[in-house]
Amino acid sequence: MSIARVGISALLAAGVLAAGLSGCAASTTATGAAQAGSASASTGGTQATSGTVSVYAAASLKATFTKIASEFEAANPGTKVTLNFAGSSDLVTQITQGAPADVFASADTMNMAKLSDAKLIDGTASNFATNVLEIAVPPANPASITSFADLAKPGVKVVVCAPQVPCGTATEKVEQATGTTLKPVSEESSVTDVLGKVTSGEADAGLIYVTDVRTAGGKVKGIPFSESDQAVNTYPIATVGSSKNKELAKAFIAMVTGSEGRKVLSDAGFGTP
Repeated sequence: MSIARVGISALLAAGVLAAGLSGCAASTTATGAAQAGSASASTGGTQATSGTVSVYAAASLKATFTKIASEFEAANPGTKVTLNFAGSSDLVTQITQGAPADVFASADTMNMAKLSDAKLIDGTASNFATNVLEIAVPPANPASITSFADLAKPGVKVVVCAPQVPCGTATEKVEQATGTTLKPVSEESSVTDVLGKVTSGEADAGLIYVTDVRTAGGKVKGIPFSESDQAVNTYPIATVGSSKNKELAKAFIAMVTGSEGRKVLSDAGFGTP
């Protein structure tokens, strides 16, 4: 009888030990899978999650963000990126009024600070690019513009961004640095609107970003000017606090600030922050 009891006890102990080892193995496997999933979500080349991410971005980012969005969707099957482009100050107004944005990318730090001060972004914004102004003229350059000072000549129809828009703020900085006062025939709410005035022949020249001149191709001629380095704009990006899909928003931001995004931005003429 005692021998039987010893045998049963041994079997029970062995069973408990086996169960414990099995449980540890399962726990280790689950932990490893979770870590692998976390690592996978943090990379731009694998699926982060599914759903739609709404990106509100400065007008000067239209070409680059359209390309990055396409690459993001391809790398993350099941995701969709919706894009809304406008002047940074207009986007701030929209988000402040409750627009359903998940990501905000500004053409300057000042407009991002407005949302940050209002506690409307999640965490801290990341700077991902820089840009400078360039003069855009029609291909034939009818007003014979060769410098920033030429924009102030009598009779020259120049178009600029409104002061509250990043490209307008940059224009004012250059004016102050050079002692040149421009008298624009119109002030627009975005660089794309300024570009439109030049390409349509309504203006002899416009002040836009070097990246927009490059994107326009042969529609305009770019006139670089040395004083542009007096107003370098830094572009920040952040998750909007009211986002309904913050994980996907963070994944998109990771692509913008990562190697894939940097290449797209660099190819378009953007500088690094």
